[in-house]
Amino acid sequence: MSLVVLIGGARSGKSALALRLAERATAPVVFVATGEARDDEMADRIARHRRERPPAWSTVEEPVELERALAALPGDSTAVVDCLSLWVSNLIEVESAAHIEAASAAAAQIAAARTALTIAVTNEVGLGIVPDNALARSYRDVLGRVNAMWVDVADKAYFVVAGRSIELETLT
Repeated sequence: MSLVVLIGGARSGKSALALRLAERATAPVVFVATGEARDDEMADRIARHRRERPPAWSTVEEPVELERALAALPGDSTAVVDCLSLWVSNLIEVESAAHIEAASAAAAQIAAARTALTIAVTNEVGLGIVPDNALARSYRDVLGRVNAMWVDVADKAYFVVAGRSIELETLT
């Protein structure tokens, strides 16, 4: 199994599950962090997440160039990408939907082609009400397509809610 996607709502347990899966792997772990500390709350959140990771893990902070970051990873390392939803958020105000989706397709293919385990974390944002503004609707739509791309090439995908996971099956 080379690519696992964990999808769910905010604070559902996705990141905690990703850490557990990576800890079980026998390879060195590289954590690819896409979050940016644009305010104090986010800086605190990033610092808390750093403390949760084992000190032996490497961290690559890459908020925009996910394809490049994945391509540069050692081939034998387990990779944790946390998270696709922040990555899309970082791009949505400066790039077109087509650009984001093309970058996503390329990054997903790189992740799926790795021989070592890659775990991608992402939020499901399409289960609630329809957002009331164009930017939020665009974000929801683009992230939904990005998530579908990653799940489509993944070996396994899990929906995570309240700290529990359900394996997603392919419809045939």
